[in-house]
Amino acid sequence: MSPQCYLPAEQHHVQPAWYPPEIDKAQWDLWFADGNAPSVLDIGCGRGGFMLQYAIRRPEHNVLGLEVRETLVNWINRVVSGEHIPNARALWYSVANGLSWIPDSCIETAVYLFADPWPKKRHQKRRAFSSPLLDELDRVMKVDGILYLASDRADVQEHQRDVIAEHGVFRFEEVSRDLWPFDFPTDQQSFCDRKGIPYGLYRAFR
Repeated sequence: MSPQCYLPAEQHHVQPAWYPPEIDKAQWDLWFADGNAPSVLDIGCGRGGFMLQYAIRRPEHNVLGLEVRETLVNWINRVVSGEHIPNARALWYSVANGLSWIPDSCIETAVYLFADPWPKKRHQKRRAFSSPLLDELDRVMKVDGILYLASDRADVQEHQRDVIAEHGVFRFEEVSRDLWPFDFPTDQQSFCDRKGIPYGLYRAFR
């Protein structure tokens, strides 16, 4: 996978075949059995461990995962089809291109968990967590919606905290494990727990 997948399409003079396709219009009737928009958004869903568990345990919510790696998206959707999970869907998409195709005020819960860190300064422009993303989340999330964040990198936590503070709409708050609302971990969270690697849990809300 090319790191250029993390950049907006407008920064490519010619869009290469390996770049996630842009989305002009959502197809909720094809993506979810009930034809409704999602209420849960998993940004950077990876192998789908979190979103699939969420969808199975909370069938009343449609769960949409976004991921830049096509092979992982195809794998998730094969699981969704094979296990007959009607309320889950993963899309091959770069969130750097915005969320204009998601309707206003439909998302109750958004998660951005263990994002790729891009620790080198020259690569930090590839971090999708940005003020434009928060603008989009401000629009698509319900007034009482909550964005949950997790990372095992102190520099990523600091970056997210700074972006939220500069944006000014959301408040950033650390969440203790006993108050973390999800009892199903991400793959990276499970890895950190096994290896004793510390990580932070946070939420952003209005």
